[in-house]
Amino acid sequence: MLSDEERREIEAEFPRYQTKRAVSIDAMKIVQRHRGWVSDEALRDIAELLDMTTDELEGLATFYPMIYREPVGKHVVLYCDSISCWIMGCDRVREHLEMRLGVKPGETTPDGRFTLLPIVCLGACDHAPVMMVDDDLYRDLEPLQIDDILTRYA
Repeated sequence: MLSDEERREIEAEFPRYQTKRAVSIDAMKIVQRHRGWVSDEALRDIAELLDMTTDELEGLATFYPMIYREPVGKHVVLYCDSISCWIMGCDRVREHLEMRLGVKPGETTPDGRFTLLPIVCLGACDHAPVMMVDDDLYRDLEPLQIDDILTRYA
């Protein structure tokens, strides 16, 4: 069940759009901000509020890689593995992240602090390789910078 606060925040978005359905991504992001991810139950509640089917909303949720349909750690580390980042060494970044965090892509550290996820593009190809921790983008990465970056989220 959506909390009163989640419902208020979602409904506050209605005037910004021509239809309630258009609020779908914002609604999922609101729930995710409160809960850390969007559960099946939350998806059903959002769909009902927006006069959508759960399948319609699920299609959107699975299309957007920054809507998390499973629990994630307190901090999500996204590393770009697009062609630009790949050419510029994203494999070194991924390998260092795996070593530093002790997890493979798609996994969460045992303490629940970090989830490591690949993403196709973070929109900073001119500064590849890049990664994002929560909403913070880090560009022109070298593996040794990663340790310093991660300590900011400890």
